[in-house]
Amino acid sequence: MSKLSRLECSAACGAAPRDPDRVQHLCACGAPLLARYALDAATGRRMRDSLRDRPPTMWRYREALPPSDDDGPVTLGEGFTPLAHARRLGAAVGMDRLYVKDESANPTNSFKARGLSAAVTVARRLGATTVSVPSAGNAANAAAAYASRAGLSARVFMPRDVKTPFIRECELYGAEVTLVDGLITDAGRVAAETGGPLGWYDVSTLKEPYRVEGKKTMAYEIAEQLGWEWPDWMIYPTGGGTGIVGMWKACAELEALGWMPAAARRPRMVSVQAEGCAPIVRAFHDGAERAAPWEQARTSADGLRVPRAIGDFLILRAVRESGGTAVAVSDSAMIAAMREIGAAEGISSAPEGGATLVALRALLARGTIAPSDRVVLFNTGGALKYLDLLGVQ
Repeated sequence: MSKLSRLECSAACGAAPRDPDRVQHLCACGAPLLARYALDAATGRRMRDSLRDRPPTMWRYREALPPSDDDGPVTLGEGFTPLAHARRLGAAVGMDRLYVKDESANPTNSFKARGLSAAVTVARRLGATTVSVPSAGNAANAAAAYASRAGLSARVFMPRDVKTPFIRECELYGAEVTLVDGLITDAGRVAAETGGPLGWYDVSTLKEPYRVEGKKTMAYEIAEQLGWEWPDWMIYPTGGGTGIVGMWKACAELEALGWMPAAARRPRMVSVQAEGCAPIVRAFHDGAERAAPWEQARTSADGLRVPRAIGDFLILRAVRESGGTAVAVSDSAMIAAMREIGAAEGISSAPEGGATLVALRALLARGTIAPSDRVVLFNTGGALKYLDLLGVQ
């Protein structure tokens, strides 16, 4: 059912399209590869007619996702997470149309389930026996779970100071864990040095083409859940940035399918980072096309502690083309916002999710976002692995 046709260089370097039926990672120029599909209005009509009978997972959009082997996609029921109309939280900030896309409802408690479902599906189809990933926590948990589901081995590499629950959950799924001195960039280097010679299938962020495909389905779902209308703003916590890259890509795909009018204004994208690690925010406000590495990156939000994103130019492109912006917030504010989201809406929010509420308040105060706008905050994971930040032992 997949309409995947080719893989293209995201930097448009002029290289010939790559064959998606072979193992592919980065373009020869070093840029990420992006999946392209043969999508048109006729395909869109057939998909829309059958959506009501499809399972409520991200794989309901299977024509716009990579193909699987004969056993079907590697799935644990990821996707089609709640889009909660946050009335009490909205009232607190003076908005009637505030929503929270609650990704904590995914398997392994985070949005990483989407990308790893897609990536491991392809890895198994192409004959991989071991998948490898560097991670600050949630991606490692998802990679381990989906590798287990697929019958593959998993090798995960995490910073030595990673929170213990992330380590234990990887071990629960049978993964082999290696702790590395330094940050996620150091973990990525050790993972590549270790797994490259052994032929492990690397599912690092944007170093293979398919994690972004799983993440883009958040935009498909939001469009469907809002009755095929876009929100005015999407506020997204940004580490490696696959979500923003994927959702901006999804906007074009939904237009090609005829599901969203090409003349309709796409959502404005807001990239939120921590004050102690904000390379995208700095590059955005400096007018730079690439983000310089952030020195001495530090934040309690492990998913935001990414000093350099390989897809930085894609994140910045999406934010600028959408008419969006980028905001840095403090750790103390995002942790307080975790509590506020939980108390107001009963949503278990990771600090990354809390960061989006802090950014919303800042943008309302500046007049960038109007109280009448329709806004979606992304809670990318649950609070349970971060209880230490709340003073709960």
